[in-house]
Amino acid sequence: MFDFIGYILYTYLDIKHWFKTKKRRKYEKENNLPKSIVWHPMTKPLLIFFIIITPIIFLFSFFFFKNENKKRTTKRMLEISKLLEAEKKQFGKFPSALKDIIRNNPLRSNLTTDYWKSTFVYIPSKDGQNYQLTSLGGDGKLNTKDDIQYSSN
Repeated sequence: MFDFIGYILYTYLDIKHWFKTKKRRKYEKENNLPKSIVWHPMTKPLLIFFIIITPIIFLFSFFFFKNENKKRTTKRMLEISKLLEAEKKQFGKFPSALKDIIRNNPLRSNLTTDYWKSTFVYIPSKDGQNYQLTSLGGDGKLNTKDDIQYSSN
């Protein structure tokens, strides 16, 4: 129902704008004036709306999605740990390199990189029974406070 009322009001604005434009063009022709821009009635409210909404959306997304890469990387590390556990279950030890869990599966091709496009640091123990998985974090440097670590212990 509200859509129908909105459509009727919008059509009314269009017709009103059409008559206003026609009247303005007639006046310009009679007085030999150059054609001026006749703005549609919805132009001003839409412009104001976008000027106000754009910064609000930017600020909201900045504060709301601030730690999104960290959450996604942690989730990917848990996925990797499940695959590593499956490897250990099948072969009796963890693989020597992280790329071994891909196994030519195209769906796992980007599994060894985090959401900052850095490759995970995978360090298996000498006996192959434990491992440590580290994401370099946002700065891309090892052993800093933004690193995310996961261990099989």
